[in-house]
Amino acid sequence: MPDFNKVLTPGAVDDGLINTVVEIPKWSSLKVEWDRKIAAFKLDRVEPSIFAKPVNYGFIPQTLDEDGDELDTLIVTNEPLPMGIYLEAKIIGVLKFEDDGEVDDKIICVPADDRNTDDAITGLDDLQPRWRQKIEHHFAHYKDLKKPGSVKVLGWGDAVEAQAIVKKCIARYGSEL
Repeated sequence: MPDFNKVLTPGAVDDGLINTVVEIPKWSSLKVEWDRKIAAFKLDRVEPSIFAKPVNYGFIPQTLDEDGDELDTLIVTNEPLPMGIYLEAKIIGVLKFEDDGEVDDKIICVPADDRNTDDAITGLDDLQPRWRQKIEHHFAHYKDLKKPGSVKVLGWGDAVEAQAIVKKCIARYGSEL
């Protein structure tokens, strides 16, 4: 397995594009995390099946969020994406999120070349309102059985705000080297 932080860049962020690596396929209850120290995926825990991820979950290489991990992505597709693949994705927004008092934002993105939708998804408003409700509900409650009240959904931001967050996380990664 390659070290994604060495072989991939964050992407063409100024053009609204990122590279993202899939950690958790949609509908999986396995909480897999990229361990950058050893450049490998690690099974962190098995979640109760009622908390399976309703969306593909990944990270942007060469970024560092305030929680000390790479910046998370939520990759919107109809089907699950396999763990360990990467793709070029278009930034469409951000879910502002806090986990145990730390900023843990989620960049919302779609495949840059999505012929199924004819590349029609360009912003959060292009997603069904129910999609946002499901995502908010999932992230507001996925730790309820383990650590109730430890997570907070703080709202949504557009693609411009998401790009600014990505740039901050790239700068933070660069200063940590």
